[in-house]
Amino acid sequence: MRVGVILPTFAPTATEALDAAAEAEASGLDGVFAYDHLWPMGQPGRPAISPYPLLGAIAVRTRSVAIGTLVARVGLVPDEVLLEELLSLDALSGGRLVAAVGTGDAKSAEENRAYGIRVRPAVERRAQLESVLGALVAAGVTAWGGGGSPETNAAIRASGAALNLWSAPVGAVAEAARDGEVTWAGRLPPDGEHAAALLAGLDAAGASWACVIWPGAAAPVVAAVSTARRGGG
Repeated sequence: MRVGVILPTFAPTATEALDAAAEAEASGLDGVFAYDHLWPMGQPGRPAISPYPLLGAIAVRTRSVAIGTLVARVGLVPDEVLLEELLSLDALSGGRLVAAVGTGDAKSAEENRAYGIRVRPAVERRAQLESVLGALVAAGVTAWGGGGSPETNAAIRASGAALNLWSAPVGAVAEAARDGEVTWAGRLPPDGEHAAALLAGLDAAGASWACVIWPGAAAPVVAAVSTARRGGG
């Protein structure tokens, strides 16, 4: 199982996120990921850095680490624009992009409405998701779909993309892995032993990736990965 970190992008400048990406690569982690939000969930007064210029900057500053959206949302821009943004990042990074795409949900709908962006019905967003993911897969880009309802998960599977589950229990990951590739994202427990146990459990359940929220430094993540791989989790 590969392990990446979700960068600290809810900040007024990109300095911390750029430094975190450099530290993650130097520490041997496998990927760095960025949210696609106009502000942190439920906090419209706080800043949020766009993932596309940030990941573009990281692409030219790094050599081996994967870069990814987690997740880019359909409906904020036309599907054709979203697809070109992602394909451009893949080209800039030499094929290192993980293009994770999702439909958004009720929690993110206020972001759309604040900027006059229509929130399409769920059935339309699922169709958009399947179309964008299918185009990415056809282009040879590593693609994940943000999981949710059974209908959304079915659309992701139909596209040929991996299914990404947010903070899902290990048992749910194992169940999803029976139907195809599954990846996981969420927060590691603060205690190193429990963090290692979670990573070991996700690995055993069949997750191909675990993407963890940046804990402030790469060292705790690296330590948890090392312990899990030694069988101490």
